[in-house]
Amino acid sequence: MTAAADRVAVTGVGLVGAGGIGTEANWAAVCAGVGLAERAPELAGGPVELVCRAVGFDGDALIGRRSARQMDRAAQMGVVAAREATAASGLAPGEVPADRLGVVMGTGGSGVTGVVDVHERLRTGRAATISPLTVPRSLPGACAAEIALDHGASGPNFATSAGCASGLVSIGVAVQMLRAGIVDVMLAGGADCLLHPVPLAAFAQMGVVSRRVDRPTAAVRPFDVERDGFVAAEGAGVLVLERAGHARARGARVLAWVAGYGAASDAHHFAAVHPEGRGGEQAARAALADAGWDAGDVDHVNAHGSATRAGDLAEARWLARVLPHRPSVTATKAVLGYAGAASGATEAALTVLSVARRRVPPTANHERPEPGLDLDVVTGDPRAGRTARALCVSTAPGGQNSVLAVADV
Repeated sequence: MTAAADRVAVTGVGLVGAGGIGTEANWAAVCAGVGLAERAPELAGGPVELVCRAVGFDGDALIGRRSARQMDRAAQMGVVAAREATAASGLAPGEVPADRLGVVMGTGGSGVTGVVDVHERLRTGRAATISPLTVPRSLPGACAAEIALDHGASGPNFATSAGCASGLVSIGVAVQMLRAGIVDVMLAGGADCLLHPVPLAAFAQMGVVSRRVDRPTAAVRPFDVERDGFVAAEGAGVLVLERAGHARARGARVLAWVAGYGAASDAHHFAAVHPEGRGGEQAARAALADAGWDAGDVDHVNAHGSATRAGDLAEARWLARVLPHRPSVTATKAVLGYAGAASGATEAALTVLSVARRRVPPTANHERPEPGLDLDVVTGDPRAGRTARALCVSTAPGGQNSVLAVADV
Protein backbone atom coordinates (compact mmCIF):
# COMPACT_ATOMS: atom_id res chain seq x y z
CA MET A 1 0.00 0.00 0.00
CA THR A 2 1.26 3.46 -0.93
CA ALA A 3 1.91 5.68 2.08
CA ALA A 4 0.75 9.30 1.90
CA ALA A 5 4.37 10.46 1.94
CA ASP A 6 5.06 8.33 -1.16
CA ARG A 7 2.20 9.72 -3.21
CA VAL A 8 3.11 11.17 -6.57
CA ALA A 9 1.33 14.28 -7.79
CA VAL A 10 0.41 15.03 -11.39
CA THR A 11 0.77 18.80 -11.72
CA GLY A 12 0.78 19.27 -15.49
CA VAL A 13 -0.07 17.49 -18.73
CA GLY A 14 0.79 18.23 -22.35
CA LEU A 15 -0.59 16.62 -25.50
CA VAL A 16 -0.08 16.61 -29.25
CA GLY A 17 -2.34 14.36 -31.28
CA ALA A 18 -5.02 13.99 -33.89
CA GLY A 19 -7.17 16.36 -31.86
CA GLY A 20 -4.62 19.12 -32.39
CA ILE A 21 -1.81 20.81 -30.51
CA GLY A 22 -2.47 21.05 -26.79
CA THR A 23 -4.34 19.30 -24.04
CA GLU A 24 -7.63 21.15 -24.40
CA ALA A 25 -7.82 20.48 -28.14
CA ASN A 26 -7.40 16.73 -27.64
CA TRP A 27 -9.73 16.63 -24.63
CA ALA A 28 -12.41 18.42 -26.67
CA ALA A 29 -11.90 15.94 -29.51
CA VAL A 30 -12.38 12.83 -27.38
CA CYS A 31 -15.39 14.40 -25.65
CA ALA A 32 -16.94 15.11 -29.06
CA GLY A 33 -16.75 11.38 -29.74
CA VAL A 34 -16.08 11.54 -33.49
CA GLY A 35 -13.24 9.55 -35.03
CA LEU A 36 -10.47 11.59 -36.64
CA ALA A 37 -9.16 9.02 -39.12
CA GLU A 38 -8.78 10.17 -42.72
CA ARG A 39 -7.68 8.75 -46.03
CA ALA A 40 -4.11 9.69 -46.89
CA PRO A 41 -3.76 10.52 -50.62
CA GLU A 42 -0.10 9.47 -50.66
CA LEU A 43 -1.12 5.99 -49.45
CA ALA A 44 -3.91 5.48 -51.99
CA GLY A 45 -3.94 1.97 -53.40
CA GLY A 46 -1.57 0.66 -50.74
CA PRO A 47 -2.27 -1.90 -48.02
CA VAL A 48 -3.16 0.91 -45.55
CA GLU A 49 -4.92 4.13 -46.52
CA LEU A 50 -6.23 5.47 -43.19
CA VAL A 51 -4.22 7.57 -40.72
CA CYS A 52 -4.77 9.91 -37.79
CA ARG A 53 -2.50 12.93 -38.27
CA ALA A 54 -1.58 15.58 -35.72
CA VAL A 55 -3.28 18.25 -37.78
CA GLY A 56 -1.52 21.58 -37.81
CA PHE A 57 1.70 20.36 -36.24
CA ASP A 58 4.67 22.29 -37.63
CA GLY A 59 7.92 21.65 -35.77
CA ASP A 60 9.71 24.53 -37.46
CA ALA A 61 7.09 27.01 -36.31
CA LEU A 62 6.66 25.60 -32.81
CA ILE A 63 10.26 25.03 -31.73
CA GLY A 64 12.31 26.83 -34.36
CA ARG A 65 13.67 25.59 -37.66
CA ARG A 66 17.23 25.04 -36.43
CA SER A 67 16.19 22.97 -33.40
CA ALA A 68 13.51 21.08 -35.31
CA ARG A 69 15.99 19.98 -37.98
CA GLN A 70 17.98 18.14 -35.31
CA MET A 71 15.01 15.96 -34.34
CA ASP A 72 12.68 13.48 -35.95
CA ARG A 73 8.99 14.31 -35.94
CA ALA A 74 8.19 12.27 -32.83
CA ALA A 75 10.88 14.05 -30.80
CA GLN A 76 9.54 17.41 -31.98
CA MET A 77 6.10 16.45 -30.71
CA GLY A 78 7.57 15.29 -27.42
CA VAL A 79 9.33 18.60 -26.86
CA VAL A 80 6.13 20.56 -27.61
CA ALA A 81 4.07 18.37 -25.24
CA ALA A 82 6.72 18.67 -22.51
CA ARG A 83 6.74 22.45 -22.79
CA GLU A 84 2.97 22.56 -22.40
CA ALA A 85 3.04 20.19 -19.43
CA THR A 86 5.72 22.20 -17.66
CA ALA A 87 3.92 25.49 -18.25
CA ALA A 88 0.68 23.98 -16.96
CA SER A 89 2.44 22.78 -13.81
CA GLY A 90 3.56 26.31 -12.96
CA LEU A 91 7.21 25.29 -12.73
CA ALA A 92 9.43 28.27 -13.50
CA PRO A 93 12.74 27.76 -15.35
CA GLY A 94 15.41 26.88 -12.81
CA GLU A 95 12.91 26.35 -9.98
CA VAL A 96 13.91 22.70 -9.70
CA PRO A 97 17.67 22.06 -9.26
CA ALA A 98 18.90 20.55 -12.50
CA ASP A 99 20.06 17.33 -10.84
CA ARG A 100 16.62 16.84 -9.22
CA LEU A 101 14.76 17.00 -12.54
CA GLY A 102 14.61 13.90 -14.74
CA VAL A 103 13.08 12.76 -18.01
CA VAL A 104 11.82 9.37 -19.17
CA MET A 105 10.01 8.96 -22.49
CA GLY A 106 8.62 5.84 -24.10
CA THR A 107 9.11 4.99 -27.74
CA GLY A 108 7.75 2.21 -29.87
CA GLY A 109 10.27 2.69 -32.66
CA SER A 110 9.83 6.00 -34.46
CA GLY A 111 13.57 6.02 -35.21
CA VAL A 112 13.08 3.10 -37.60
CA THR A 113 11.54 5.40 -40.20
CA GLY A 114 14.67 7.57 -40.22
CA VAL A 115 16.85 4.54 -40.84
CA VAL A 116 14.58 3.45 -43.70
CA ASP A 117 14.87 6.89 -45.28
CA VAL A 118 18.67 6.74 -45.02
CA HIS A 119 18.65 3.36 -46.73
CA GLU A 120 16.63 4.86 -49.57
CA ARG A 121 19.20 7.63 -49.99
CA LEU A 122 21.98 5.05 -50.16
CA ARG A 123 20.05 2.93 -52.61
CA THR A 124 19.51 5.87 -54.95
CA GLY A 125 23.08 7.14 -54.84
CA ARG A 126 22.49 10.07 -52.50
CA ALA A 127 24.84 9.12 -49.66
CA ALA A 128 26.20 12.67 -49.51
CA THR A 129 22.77 13.93 -48.44
CA ILE A 130 22.63 11.76 -45.29
CA SER A 131 22.57 13.87 -42.15
CA PRO A 132 25.47 13.45 -39.70
CA LEU A 133 22.80 13.50 -36.99
CA THR A 134 21.13 10.36 -38.33
CA VAL A 135 22.41 8.04 -35.59
CA PRO A 136 21.66 10.22 -32.53
CA ARG A 137 18.34 11.28 -34.02
CA SER A 138 17.30 7.65 -34.53
CA LEU A 139 18.20 6.39 -31.05
CA PRO A 140 15.30 5.36 -28.77
CA GLY A 141 16.42 7.93 -26.19
CA ALA A 142 16.50 10.86 -28.62
CA CYS A 143 13.18 12.35 -27.51
CA ALA A 144 14.06 12.16 -23.82
CA ALA A 145 17.44 13.71 -24.53
CA GLU A 146 15.88 16.60 -26.46
CA ILE A 147 13.42 17.29 -23.63
CA ALA A 148 16.24 17.21 -21.08
CA LEU A 149 18.24 19.68 -23.17
CA ASP A 150 15.21 21.92 -23.58
CA HIS A 151 14.58 22.00 -19.82
CA GLY A 152 18.16 21.95 -18.56
CA ALA A 153 17.44 18.68 -16.73
CA SER A 154 20.58 16.88 -15.59
CA GLY A 155 18.84 14.17 -13.59
CA PRO A 156 18.17 10.70 -15.04
CA ASN A 157 17.32 10.89 -18.75
CA PHE A 158 16.41 7.77 -20.71
CA ALA A 159 13.85 5.91 -22.78
CA THR A 160 11.62 2.93 -22.14
CA SER A 161 10.80 0.61 -24.99
CA ALA A 162 7.98 -1.80 -24.33
CA GLY A 163 6.19 -1.51 -27.64
CA CYS A 164 2.91 0.34 -27.58
CA ALA A 165 2.86 0.20 -23.77
CA SER A 166 6.04 2.27 -23.56
CA GLY A 167 4.36 5.59 -22.74
CA LEU A 168 2.55 4.20 -19.71
CA VAL A 169 5.60 2.18 -18.67
CA SER A 170 7.66 5.37 -18.64
CA ILE A 171 5.17 6.96 -16.26
CA GLY A 172 5.30 3.93 -13.99
CA VAL A 173 9.10 3.99 -13.95
CA ALA A 174 9.07 7.72 -13.18
CA VAL A 175 6.71 7.12 -10.26
CA GLN A 176 9.08 4.53 -8.83
CA MET A 177 12.05 6.90 -9.14
CA LEU A 178 10.15 9.66 -7.37
CA ARG A 179 9.13 7.35 -4.55
CA ALA A 180 12.75 6.29 -4.17
CA GLY A 181 13.78 9.92 -3.73
CA ILE A 182 16.13 9.89 -6.72
CA VAL A 183 14.58 13.07 -8.09
CA ASP A 184 11.89 15.59 -7.10
CA VAL A 185 10.25 16.08 -10.50
CA MET A 186 10.01 13.87 -13.59
CA LEU A 187 8.78 14.65 -17.08
CA ALA A 188 7.38 11.35 -18.28
CA GLY A 189 5.37 10.12 -21.24
CA GLY A 190 5.75 8.91 -24.78
CA ALA A 191 6.02 10.06 -28.38
CA ASP A 192 5.70 8.18 -31.65
CA CYS A 193 5.00 8.76 -35.32
CA LEU A 194 3.84 5.62 -37.09
CA LEU A 195 2.71 7.23 -40.34
CA HIS A 196 5.34 5.74 -42.63
CA PRO A 197 4.71 3.17 -45.38
CA VAL A 198 7.04 0.60 -43.78
CA PRO A 199 5.36 0.20 -40.36
CA LEU A 200 1.96 0.67 -41.99
CA ALA A 201 2.60 -2.19 -44.40
CA ALA A 202 3.81 -4.36 -41.53
CA PHE A 203 0.64 -3.61 -39.53
CA ALA A 204 -1.40 -4.61 -42.57
CA GLN A 205 0.38 -7.95 -42.78
CA MET A 206 -0.38 -8.53 -39.11
CA GLY A 207 -4.07 -8.01 -39.83
CA VAL A 208 -4.51 -5.42 -37.07
CA VAL A 209 -5.44 -2.26 -38.99
CA SER A 210 -8.92 -1.22 -40.07
CA ARG A 211 -9.77 -1.51 -43.77
CA ARG A 212 -12.96 0.53 -43.43
CA VAL A 213 -11.84 3.13 -45.98
CA ASP A 214 -15.38 3.96 -47.02
CA ARG A 215 -16.13 5.44 -43.57
CA PRO A 216 -12.87 6.71 -42.09
CA THR A 217 -14.37 8.43 -39.05
CA ALA A 218 -16.19 5.20 -38.14
CA ALA A 219 -13.21 2.95 -38.77
CA VAL A 220 -12.03 2.32 -35.20
CA ARG A 221 -14.71 0.51 -33.18
CA PRO A 222 -13.44 -0.63 -29.76
CA PHE A 223 -15.35 -3.52 -28.18
CA ASP A 224 -17.89 -3.40 -31.05
CA VAL A 225 -19.00 -6.54 -32.86
CA GLU A 226 -17.89 -5.02 -36.19
CA ARG A 227 -14.40 -3.95 -35.10
CA ASP A 228 -11.65 -4.78 -37.58
CA GLY A 229 -8.55 -3.06 -36.20
CA PHE A 230 -6.98 0.28 -35.39
CA VAL A 231 -5.83 3.30 -37.39
CA ALA A 232 -2.18 4.27 -36.96
CA ALA A 233 -1.50 7.74 -35.62
CA GLU A 234 1.15 10.14 -34.38
CA GLY A 235 1.45 12.23 -31.24
CA ALA A 236 2.98 12.78 -27.84
CA GLY A 237 1.86 12.91 -24.23
CA VAL A 238 3.85 14.17 -21.26
CA LEU A 239 3.00 14.37 -17.55
CA VAL A 240 4.78 16.43 -14.91
CA LEU A 241 5.11 14.16 -11.88
CA GLU A 242 6.31 15.37 -8.47
CA ARG A 243 6.88 13.98 -5.03
CA ALA A 244 3.98 15.00 -2.81
CA GLY A 245 6.16 17.00 -0.45
CA HIS A 246 7.78 18.90 -3.30
CA ALA A 247 4.42 19.81 -4.84
CA ARG A 248 3.09 20.99 -1.47
CA ALA A 249 6.20 23.03 -0.69
CA ARG A 250 5.88 25.07 -3.85
CA GLY A 251 2.11 25.41 -3.61
CA ALA A 252 1.47 23.53 -6.84
CA ARG A 253 -2.03 22.80 -8.11
CA VAL A 254 -2.37 19.02 -8.06
CA LEU A 255 -4.56 17.63 -10.84
CA ALA A 256 -4.60 14.08 -9.48
CA TRP A 257 -2.48 11.57 -7.58
CA VAL A 258 -0.80 8.51 -9.03
CA ALA A 259 -1.88 5.98 -6.43
CA GLY A 260 -0.41 2.79 -7.88
CA TYR A 261 1.25 1.04 -10.77
CA GLY A 262 1.50 -2.53 -12.00
CA ALA A 263 3.21 -4.29 -14.89
CA ALA A 264 3.24 -7.89 -16.09
CA SER A 265 3.98 -10.07 -19.08
CA ASP A 266 1.61 -12.53 -20.72
CA ALA A 267 4.57 -14.90 -21.32
CA HIS A 268 2.38 -16.34 -24.06
CA HIS A 269 3.39 -15.29 -27.58
CA PHE A 270 5.69 -12.73 -29.20
CA ALA A 271 2.91 -10.99 -31.12
CA ALA A 272 -0.45 -12.34 -29.95
CA VAL A 273 -2.16 -11.46 -26.67
CA HIS A 274 -3.07 -14.15 -24.17
CA PRO A 275 -6.69 -15.03 -25.04
CA GLU A 276 -7.81 -14.68 -21.43
CA GLY A 277 -5.77 -11.55 -20.76
CA ARG A 278 -3.65 -13.19 -18.10
CA GLY A 279 -0.95 -10.48 -18.07
CA GLY A 280 -3.46 -7.65 -18.05
CA GLU A 281 -5.20 -9.12 -15.03
CA GLN A 282 -1.91 -9.58 -13.21
CA ALA A 283 -0.85 -5.99 -13.92
CA ALA A 284 -4.21 -4.62 -12.79
CA ARG A 285 -4.17 -6.57 -9.54
CA ALA A 286 -0.62 -5.34 -8.90
CA ALA A 287 -1.71 -1.73 -9.47
CA LEU A 288 -4.66 -2.17 -7.10
CA ALA A 289 -2.42 -3.68 -4.43
CA ASP A 290 0.12 -0.89 -4.85
CA ALA A 291 -2.65 1.69 -4.44
CA GLY A 292 -4.18 -0.12 -1.48
CA TRP A 293 -7.55 -0.32 -3.28
CA ASP A 294 -10.14 -3.02 -3.41
CA ALA A 295 -11.38 -3.82 -6.91
CA GLY A 296 -14.75 -2.29 -6.07
CA ASP A 297 -13.09 1.07 -5.41
CA VAL A 298 -12.50 1.62 -9.14
CA ASP A 299 -14.97 4.03 -10.73
CA HIS A 300 -13.57 4.26 -14.24
CA VAL A 301 -11.22 2.58 -16.73
CA ASN A 302 -9.49 4.15 -19.71
CA ALA A 303 -9.05 0.91 -21.63
CA HIS A 304 -6.37 -0.02 -24.13
CA GLY A 305 -9.23 -0.65 -26.58
CA SER A 306 -7.24 -1.18 -29.77
CA ALA A 307 -10.32 -2.40 -31.68
CA THR A 308 -8.53 -5.57 -32.79
CA ARG A 309 -10.57 -8.76 -32.69
CA ALA A 310 -8.39 -10.70 -30.25
CA GLY A 311 -7.08 -7.76 -28.23
CA ASP A 312 -10.45 -6.33 -27.24
CA LEU A 313 -11.83 -9.75 -26.40
CA ALA A 314 -8.91 -10.58 -24.10
CA GLU A 315 -9.06 -7.18 -22.42
CA ALA A 316 -12.81 -7.37 -21.87
CA ARG A 317 -12.45 -10.80 -20.30
CA TRP A 318 -9.89 -9.75 -17.72
CA LEU A 319 -11.68 -6.47 -16.97
CA ALA A 320 -14.83 -8.44 -16.19
CA ARG A 321 -12.94 -10.79 -13.89
CA VAL A 322 -11.08 -8.07 -11.99
CA LEU A 323 -13.88 -5.48 -11.94
CA PRO A 324 -17.20 -7.36 -11.87
CA HIS A 325 -19.03 -4.25 -10.59
CA ARG A 326 -18.72 -2.79 -14.13
CA PRO A 327 -17.14 0.66 -13.75
CA SER A 328 -17.43 3.05 -16.69
CA VAL A 329 -15.10 2.27 -19.60
CA THR A 330 -13.85 4.47 -22.41
CA ALA A 331 -11.45 3.74 -25.29
CA THR A 332 -10.13 6.94 -26.81
CA LYS A 333 -8.19 5.33 -29.68
CA ALA A 334 -11.52 5.38 -31.50
CA VAL A 335 -11.01 9.14 -31.86
CA LEU A 336 -7.25 9.76 -31.74
CA GLY A 337 -6.00 6.56 -33.36
CA TYR A 338 -3.17 4.31 -32.22
CA ALA A 339 -0.01 6.39 -31.79
CA GLY A 340 2.26 3.71 -30.38
CA ALA A 341 4.06 4.81 -27.22
CA ALA A 342 2.22 8.13 -27.32
CA SER A 343 -1.12 6.40 -26.81
CA GLY A 344 -0.41 5.11 -23.30
CA ALA A 345 0.87 8.50 -22.18
CA THR A 346 -2.00 10.32 -23.86
CA GLU A 347 -4.53 8.01 -22.24
CA ALA A 348 -2.88 8.53 -18.85
CA ALA A 349 -3.30 12.28 -19.32
CA LEU A 350 -6.93 11.82 -20.35
CA THR A 351 -7.50 9.61 -17.29
CA VAL A 352 -6.10 12.39 -15.10
CA LEU A 353 -8.51 14.84 -16.72
CA SER A 354 -11.46 12.46 -16.27
CA VAL A 355 -10.64 12.15 -12.58
CA ALA A 356 -10.07 15.88 -12.11
CA ARG A 357 -13.12 16.97 -14.13
CA ARG A 358 -15.44 14.09 -13.17
CA ARG A 359 -16.27 13.46 -16.77
CA VAL A 360 -15.77 10.38 -18.96
CA PRO A 361 -15.35 10.85 -22.73
CA PRO A 362 -17.48 8.53 -24.87
CA THR A 363 -16.15 5.67 -26.96
CA ALA A 364 -16.74 6.62 -30.58
CA ASN A 365 -18.29 4.09 -32.96
CA HIS A 366 -19.32 1.65 -30.22
CA GLU A 367 -22.74 0.80 -31.60
CA ARG A 368 -23.22 -2.96 -31.24
CA PRO A 369 -21.49 -4.53 -28.25
CA GLU A 370 -20.23 -8.00 -28.99
CA PRO A 371 -22.19 -10.58 -27.04
CA GLY A 372 -20.22 -11.73 -24.03
CA LEU A 373 -18.22 -8.51 -23.62
CA ASP A 374 -19.82 -7.38 -20.37
CA LEU A 375 -18.50 -3.84 -20.05
CA ASP A 376 -20.16 -0.52 -19.27
CA VAL A 377 -18.77 1.28 -22.31
CA VAL A 378 -19.66 4.98 -22.33
CA THR A 379 -21.18 6.05 -25.65
CA GLY A 380 -22.91 9.11 -27.09
CA ASP A 381 -22.17 12.09 -24.88
CA PRO A 382 -19.56 12.40 -22.12
CA ARG A 383 -20.78 10.94 -18.85
CA ALA A 384 -20.65 13.10 -15.73
CA GLY A 385 -20.37 11.41 -12.37
CA ARG A 386 -18.04 9.76 -9.94
CA THR A 387 -14.52 9.20 -11.27
CA ALA A 388 -12.58 9.46 -8.01
CA ARG A 389 -10.49 6.36 -8.71
CA ALA A 390 -9.54 5.19 -12.17
CA LEU A 391 -7.30 2.76 -14.00
CA CYS A 392 -5.46 3.38 -17.26
CA VAL A 393 -4.46 0.31 -19.28
CA SER A 394 -1.82 -0.28 -21.98
CA THR A 395 -0.75 -3.48 -23.69
CA ALA A 396 1.70 -4.29 -26.48
CA PRO A 397 2.98 -7.12 -28.67
CA GLY A 398 5.21 -9.46 -26.75
CA GLY A 399 2.75 -9.58 -23.88
CA GLN A 400 3.56 -6.21 -22.29
CA ASN A 401 0.89 -5.03 -19.85
CA SER A 402 0.93 -1.84 -17.82
CA VAL A 403 -1.77 -0.39 -15.52
CA LEU A 404 -1.76 2.97 -13.72
CA ALA A 405 -4.07 3.79 -10.80
CA VAL A 406 -5.09 7.46 -10.59
CA ALA A 407 -6.98 9.11 -7.72
CA ASP A 408 -8.62 12.50 -7.26
CA VAL A 409 -7.37 15.12 -4.83
